[in-house]
Amino acid sequence: MERKAFLKTLGAGAAFALTFPCVQGCSKEDGPGLPVPTGVDFTIDLTSSEGAMLANNGDFILKNEVVVVKNLEGNFIAASQICSHQQTDQVRFIEDEGGIFSCSTHGSRFSQTGAPLNAITNNPLKIFNTELNGDILRVFD
Repeated sequence: MERKAFLKTLGAGAAFALTFPCVQGCSKEDGPGLPVPTGVDFTIDLTSSEGAMLANNGDFILKNEVVVVKNLEGNFIAASQICSHQQTDQVRFIEDEGGIFSCSTHGSRFSQTGAPLNAITNNPLKIFNTELNGDILRVFD
């Protein structure tokens, strides 16, 4: 049987049963999700083993629900690990499009300034301040 004929045999009931869980996956009824970190203020010694994970452009670490990245230009940027779409903790830095923040849960994508890059959400991603003093990187609100 060809695929088109098979799909017709499923009917509307089966189509609904297959798509309903997908629609529900983005429902706010799942709860409020994780809170965006507040009161952030921590340091990273770039000479430590933790800091060594930020040695190369494009490297990032996760700390205190914050994604700390050395972007492709060599600048330090910090963003909430908690996505502004559904408040899951899956935001990471990826090297696509010159370096962006991406959430693997539903595909939200954000610029390095936190601006949404696709229609999944219009809520910006929280970006934190960074300050480099010698080998000490401070991340703060």
